Amino acid sequence: MEKPESNHNPPLFARPFFLSLTIGIPFCIFKILFGMSALREGGDQDFILKAIGFFILIWAGTDFFMNSGRIIIDLLNKESSFDYCTIGQAGRYLGRPLVFLAIDTLLTFLIICFMLWSGWITHLSVIEQYFWYAATTLNLISLSIVSLYNEIHKL
Repeated sequence: MEKPESNHNPPLFARPFFLSLTIGIPFCIFKILFGMSALREGGDQDFILKAIGFFILIWAGTDFFMNSGRIIIDLLNKESSFDYCTIGQAGRYLGRPLVFLAIDTLLTFLIICFMLWSGWITHLSVIEQYFWYAATTLNLISLSIVSLYNEIHKL
């Protein structure tokens, strides 16, 4: 009989280090590239689009620092007093962090879809494309690994 894993030593796939590195940081990259694209598309003409771009960049930057903090704190084997992202933090204050993390996930997936369907993704520079590819690769492979791990763990 396998002994249950202790709460103090969760599997790699459940650790904040892994979750931030493969979900949180890639989500930040998607948001950053969207914000930069909105600024570019807004140019000097569209104040609203530029304002949205700046807002998204501030949101993404804050989330990036929160995820980076979660990585460092987890590597130091300490508990974090804050969530993975600003929306998740709002959920923590309201006692529903997972619901708000799901909202952040939905908004990020909407950003990804908008970038694809609007054609803005074709305006990314080569280096920005590589960041997009890296974020997508990390995110999709980690999702597959976590799903596989969970299914094997059920056996």
